[in-house]
Amino acid sequence: MEKHLVLLRDGRTLIGYLRSIDQFANLVLHQTVERIHVGKKYGDIPRGIFVVRGENVVLLGEIDLEKESDTQLQQVSIEEILEVQRVEQQAKQESDKLKVQALKERGLSIPRADTLDEY
Repeated sequence: MEKHLVLLRDGRTLIGYLRSIDQFANLVLHQTVERIHVGKKYGDIPRGIFVVRGENVVLLGEIDLEKESDTQLQQVSIEEILEVQRVEQQAKQESDKLKVQALKERGLSIPRADTLDEY
């Protein structure tokens, strides 16, 4: 039985054993973990049995178990990777705010995703 990696449309990465797939690419994975990458670190959150709608699948691939152990990434605890991810997202939001402010100062504006439905 081979391990598979599934990349979802929302950016999440799942790793598990493929149990079922249908003509719509709906998947059933078991012994699934959600892998979070931040820089050279990663953490795995156990998710168990996972059902994925095919429309959310971006990529499905088999993992070569021999090459998986040759990774340059460092595994850390779930708590640590979630904290690193939170800090990275906060820094990105601050950077985005500065970009929007710089554009406003130059007379440009971009509609934010949360205000698009107002148009």
